[in-house]
Amino acid sequence: MCGIAGGLVLTGSEPVGRDALLRMLALLHHRGPEGVGVRRSGAATLGHARLSVIDLPGGLQPIANEDGALWVVVNGEVFNYIELREELLGRGHRFRTKSDSEVILHLYEEMGPALLQRLNGQYAFALWDARRERLLLGRDRLGVRPLFYTVAGGTLIFASEIKALLVDPRVSRRADLRALDQVFTYWSALPGRTMFEGIQEVSAGCYLTASPGQGEPTPIRYWRHSYPQVEETGEDEEVYANRLRELLVDATQLRLRADVPVGAYLSGGLDSSAIAAIVGQYTSIELHTFSVAFADKAFDETPFQERMARELGTVHHVVECSARDIGDVFPEVVWHTETPILRTAPAPLFLLSELVRRHGLKVVLSGEGADEFFAGYDVFKESLVRRFWARDPSSRLRPLLLRRLYEWAPDLQDGSQAFLSAFFRQGLLETDDPTYSHLLRWRNTGRLKRLFSDETREALAGYDGRAELDGLLDPDLPSWSPLSQAQYLEVLTFLTPYLLSSQGDRMSMAHSVEGRFPFLDYRVVELASNIPARLRMRGLDEKSLLRRAVRDLLPAEIANRPKRPYRAPIGAALCGPDAPEYVQQMLSPQAIKAAGYFSPAAVSRLLAKCRAAPRISENDGMALAGVLSTQLWDDQFIRFLDASRTEKREDVATNDAAAPMSPV
Repeated sequence: MCGIAGGLVLTGSEPVGRDALLRMLALLHHRGPEGVGVRRSGAATLGHARLSVIDLPGGLQPIANEDGALWVVVNGEVFNYIELREELLGRGHRFRTKSDSEVILHLYEEMGPALLQRLNGQYAFALWDARRERLLLGRDRLGVRPLFYTVAGGTLIFASEIKALLVDPRVSRRADLRALDQVFTYWSALPGRTMFEGIQEVSAGCYLTASPGQGEPTPIRYWRHSYPQVEETGEDEEVYANRLRELLVDATQLRLRADVPVGAYLSGGLDSSAIAAIVGQYTSIELHTFSVAFADKAFDETPFQERMARELGTVHHVVECSARDIGDVFPEVVWHTETPILRTAPAPLFLLSELVRRHGLKVVLSGEGADEFFAGYDVFKESLVRRFWARDPSSRLRPLLLRRLYEWAPDLQDGSQAFLSAFFRQGLLETDDPTYSHLLRWRNTGRLKRLFSDETREALAGYDGRAELDGLLDPDLPSWSPLSQAQYLEVLTFLTPYLLSSQGDRMSMAHSVEGRFPFLDYRVVELASNIPARLRMRGLDEKSLLRRAVRDLLPAEIANRPKRPYRAPIGAALCGPDAPEYVQQMLSPQAIKAAGYFSPAAVSRLLAKCRAAPRISENDGMALAGVLSTQLWDDQFIRFLDASRTEKREDVATNDAAAPMSPV
């Protein structure tokens, strides 16, 4: 796991120089604290900040092929590198390292950009082909690892994080208000867009190529998450469950490949427990597990975490997290997310990765992806209930099923049946819209934009975020089952842009910890997509197939436990009696007016309401987190970039000469 950065001259401008590249790598120190490497080759400059996980002595980057015509820097892991390496050796390729990253070079020699189809992993890489004068930027299928780029002053500049791009004086620091509009609708900017005008993200499952004189590159999609029309073969749930078990075991074992110890997160729910149990059942390693314990019992899952740790006999570690802890680290969280966020949930995970690193580990397994691909979220059940109700909208009985939704949310559960019916009736009959499952969520979140200033509203006049979303959707989406539509949208707008980024990669790598996700093995994902919808969710029973696949590995109270989404306190952390002083400073009328995104009067009313209420609503909490994180983001990135973080790194391990080749 690492950080990468570099550039390519497109139109005869100045390249990214060595000193500038070292300053970029300084801002990626948390991703690669164990040394940096740089390489200048023709019009291209490549840089790498290393966190050594595989081939500790020999995996230094940039890495070259046999004749030095190809160079690569990689952030992440290729888990099937052993099999690929043996295959390539058999065809006459020579390796000079035992690194998983080197297989990318030799696959490229044979396949060009099509090499991405052969990789099973989580990665972002930059490969320079000196003969063709072509730079290839590639990203894994689901976007586990980040990669950003911009074209400034005739040069394409790329990096693992946006902050590294901002070091170059040619890169402007301007807010993209359309992205802000998207955050306050979809919870994140849509794929490809960032909060910075002119800075783009290589979308999940995409690559791009660039050459001098070619102009700005266009991303090319090599993989798409989709739901093919599955023919009913008569196979029962047990057959699919056995296939899932077999693949999940293999995916987990692949992700244990490392030359350092591997631990696991343990939330107390089905997903992380299943992964930890597979490690315990199918390996003999001593497993260290890590959990968050909340001081507020409304969010705490400690009894289930402890139960699972005892069952597995793991060496268990816990970080205690109070509301004050969340408030204290929230600015640092925003520094790493590089975007406004509507939740405080990343903050405890920031503290959790710190705990992992404190105990000497660099790699942890986690259960992300199970809810999206095996139908674990309430939004999937909500869609089915509302569609059922929409077929008879005057029914008094059908809305009673709403009580089976969001059982963890007091805002809804404390309301009357009349309140529930009125809330979920919004847009009830719009079932022909392929985004039906998420329309209610997006409209509800979109109400937060009432906080926008007149200037922001004026700048967004005429902008249609839905039209941009529609341009990203799979053209076959209308033909899929309602459950498939909902799952696809959750992956597109939540899993990749938020869960794997703000709550995933950015929080773990803030402390140089690599997260690995067996449920995101593309083979597991493709299996899930080819399972009939009736088996992915039986009635309103979430993740029924996954439960069946791992039921013998888990205690009954874990295997049968209803889904409880991971959440963290907002109100108590940001406006309670222990709220940090910076909150008042950032949300003062003067600060709000100076930044210009929000109405000072509207924010003052929100803050007063939150401080007066014993418990704030989910919507008010999201509004508070969204406004505060936007203010912090603007302060850290638009108006002020901490110069002390950009002092160039001097721990340069490889310079402008290729290491000598040696046959394997």
